[in-house]
Amino acid sequence: MPNAVEVTNTDAEGRLILADAITYAKQQGANCLIDVATLTGGVIIALGVHTTGAMTNDEALFEQLLEASAETGEFIWRLPITEKDRERVQNSPIADLNNSPGREGHAIMGAAFLAEFAENTPWVHLDIAGTSVTTKASDLGPAGATGVMVRTLAAFVERFEK
Repeated sequence: MPNAVEVTNTDAEGRLILADAITYAKQQGANCLIDVATLTGGVIIALGVHTTGAMTNDEALFEQLLEASAETGEFIWRLPITEKDRERVQNSPIADLNNSPGREGHAIMGAAFLAEFAENTPWVHLDIAGTSVTTKASDLGPAGATGVMVRTLAAFVERFEK
């Protein structure tokens, strides 16, 4: 578990709060974690406004969530967290982690930072920056806030109960 974080970008404060939430959930005995946040504008550049970005440390948990997503029409697309990405967030001369090691792959860097706190607990991060609001009504709802991933999470939980 990281002890110190170098804050190189104060606009990336959300990931600090999520890191605390992940740590707290683990302390409370969570056996898997799914976080949903409007974490980065970078996911909008990568995936647009119709697909939620997903990053994970656990293939099986992701596959279950992906099935629930397909069932509900709330599409997600997985972005990788590679060893090189982990090295970038671990590259700080004064701390264990850097909260924002550059613009390149910004959505992935946000998730790579969070992955350090999830450690070995199965975890999926869903970045809804592009999908949380819409300007046009669709089959899923009216214009405005979308409530994206609520249907997916409900379907996911229903699968666990069976």
